Amino acid sequence: MELRWSAFDKALALAGFALDGQLISANAKFQALLHLTPADLVGLQHAQLCPAGMVQTPEYDAMWQSLCAGHEFSGVVERVGSDGNHRWLEALYAPVRDKQGVVTHIMMVATDVTQSKRTELARQDHLWRLSLVADSTDAAILITDSNSRVVYSNGGCQRMFGWTLSEIQDHKSLELLAQQTPVELFERVRADLRRGIPVEMEEVVTGKGGRRYWGKIICNPVMDAQGKWAYTVLVLLDITKTKIHEVLHHRALQAMSHDLPLMRVLEVVCEEVERVAPEVCASILQVDEQGLLHPLASPSLPFSYSSQLDGVAIGPTVGSCGTAAWRKEPVLVTDIETDPLWADFKALIRPLGYKVCWSTPILQKDGKVLGTFAFYYKENGPFVASSFHQQLVEACTDLCALAMEREQARQRIKELAYYDALTGLPNRRLLETQIAQLLDTAQQTGQYVAILYLDLDLDRFKNINDSFGHADGDALLREVAARIRNLVRSGGVAGRLHGDEFVVASLLDAEEKVSSLIERWQAHLMRPLQLPQAQVDLSVCVGVAMYPQDGNVITSLLHRAEMAMHQAKSGGTGRVGFFSLSLSRAAEERLALEIALREALQSGGLELYYQPQIELAVGRLHGFEALARWQHPTLGTIPPDRFIPLAEECGLIGPLSRWVLEQACGQLAQWRREGLAVPAVAVNLSASNFHNLELPTLVEQILERHGLQPSDLYVELTESTLLEDHSATLQTIERLHDLGVRLSLDDFGTGYSSLSYLRRLPITELKLDRSFVADLEHAPMARSLSAAILGIGTSLGLTVVAEGVETVAQKDILQAQGYPVVQGYWFAKPMPPQALPAWMAEQGMNRAQQV
Repeated sequence: MELRWSAFDKALALAGFALDGQLISANAKFQALLHLTPADLVGLQHAQLCPAGMVQTPEYDAMWQSLCAGHEFSGVVERVGSDGNHRWLEALYAPVRDKQGVVTHIMMVATDVTQSKRTELARQDHLWRLSLVADSTDAAILITDSNSRVVYSNGGCQRMFGWTLSEIQDHKSLELLAQQTPVELFERVRADLRRGIPVEMEEVVTGKGGRRYWGKIICNPVMDAQGKWAYTVLVLLDITKTKIHEVLHHRALQAMSHDLPLMRVLEVVCEEVERVAPEVCASILQVDEQGLLHPLASPSLPFSYSSQLDGVAIGPTVGSCGTAAWRKEPVLVTDIETDPLWADFKALIRPLGYKVCWSTPILQKDGKVLGTFAFYYKENGPFVASSFHQQLVEACTDLCALAMEREQARQRIKELAYYDALTGLPNRRLLETQIAQLLDTAQQTGQYVAILYLDLDLDRFKNINDSFGHADGDALLREVAARIRNLVRSGGVAGRLHGDEFVVASLLDAEEKVSSLIERWQAHLMRPLQLPQAQVDLSVCVGVAMYPQDGNVITSLLHRAEMAMHQAKSGGTGRVGFFSLSLSRAAEERLALEIALREALQSGGLELYYQPQIELAVGRLHGFEALARWQHPTLGTIPPDRFIPLAEECGLIGPLSRWVLEQACGQLAQWRREGLAVPAVAVNLSASNFHNLELPTLVEQILERHGLQPSDLYVELTESTLLEDHSATLQTIERLHDLGVRLSLDDFGTGYSSLSYLRRLPITELKLDRSFVADLEHAPMARSLSAAILGIGTSLGLTVVAEGVETVAQKDILQAQGYPVVQGYWFAKPMPPQALPAWMAEQGMNRAQQV
């Protein structure tokens, strides 16, 4: 036997064993591999060459018995040398038979594969360690084959989705997890993977039992040696919270940015929720100041159900929503049919098939309940109040609170724009619109419209303020407004213009009925009024203008009614005056005034005064506002609120504005030549000025002529400019901005005050109207509105200027609210240009401070 194997003696390890396992021969190669000496060979058993744990197993006994029975064995085996080191051998155990075919002994032929085995074991250990790392991460990791079927999943996958590897093995991963995603998307993903292109996507994924997540799926292809797609490593991250906020906030904020109504904004929220969670029906209710519910959005609920909730009072047993609003905490009812909270309402919801309702209150920062956000379910399953749904609710209630608070702010701005803050009656702008509607109706029906201009006894009103304080004076005006409001409920419109002056307009079937109307109004208004500290007898003067006899234009009718009122007052208190031809003298005076204005523009009869604007925090000069003044040789002082509207009416506003721009810029240049560092000058331009597309060119030429920069000039425009539907207005504004001229929105709060204008237009500065400043000391609403307007301006990056500051109390309130810039008589009256250097020196505004 030894001669037979001698040719391989040096290459192969050879050994022979008796049937009882005793070593009977071993070549030098075998002895060297296992570090055996000749002495070690004596009586050595095969079992002594094997690891101890192996010999004591049934598998070892079975193998040896199989060899003795004549069966071969081959494979990689682990053996132990005399030095204790382990070796791995690629071995063949062959039974040797005698001539009669009886097995006499076992021959072993082996080669040393220790190095490759150790390499393999090291690789397996590395893979094991990698598996430990994969299992410890929160991310779900899947490996799929070229057919996209799962061959591996880590512990993170089981923790996230609930599935073990055996449950999902051989399933297609994307179809299993992203059940709501169109199959066409999966095909596009696999087409990219076949080309070796990694893919990332964000989808709603579903775990065991239907549990949902918003997941980020990262797919990395693994190519074989031939460059073919063999495997894909998928990493899934739970981005539910981030994605819910991203998607819902994007949709809702986009709707809000487009100024969509509140109900539509909230419908968008519900629709987006139901898209990602189709098992729910979303509903949003509002809770008003009286604690009554009102449906706002529930696109999947029938109107017949939602409408029956309108006006229901919240309480301790008012379904899920009414109770959640009452408790100010979420309420989950898992069986509507039997839960006592739904006892009075289950009949409404039963026909719709919903069995579960989970409602969460929508709260303001101060804890006030704005409404409720609810999920309706048809079954009480694993979806109900799940983590995914909880995150949806958290995001949605925040968005709903934002949208509702924004709507409240819009309503406050609307009231500011259209209603008198003290009395709640329409202001002039809204009143004119309502009277225009009456005139249209009268024209169609052949009726008359009586315009009544009402004026309280001013002296008596002043006495009330002086004797009892402004609070009682305000109470008087509010009571008068309440009486007027009651009188016009059956028809007609009413509004407060300013001070103690009100306007009422009413439709009449016949002209002669105006007398009985006035008698009724006077009788109602002049009833004694009980104030907290005294009873007051009211006296009201009335001026009347009739449509169509006295005109068909709103402004002229109001003006003529006012003229009639002044005529009545001249005759004593409590009088009534009707517009007559004798009052047309006013028109003659107007014509004379127009002629005088033309002459003043040509001969230099006008002049500019300048009122300082002060940076309140540091007392530094912000700039000067240029104000036109007219002192006529015979007519005396003519105020701007008289000659500027006149200039508008007679077509002189263009020349007047050019003169103002030229004078103001020239004066600024002169001050600077004299060493006065005046930061800027502001001029007021009329709405009609912005109809002129040449205005930016004119401004540029004037600035260049006087060596000024565009930023040295503020151009003030009013909200009425923005509201005019004139094609050139916005274009002119944009060109002025592009030139570098700074734009200031004057009298903010007296017009429409649309936030959309502030967002779209290149405004640099907001000017709080003086009417709000005048009420700061006595009207909390005025203080709230001034703070709101400051907040709006600041959030948009605008400088907010308060004008008309006349008392230290007003200044202190504005300073406490954080107004950066103010102007008004408390600081300085408008002054001629030659007086300003001395004023600046007196105020300590020397050149060093201005630099």
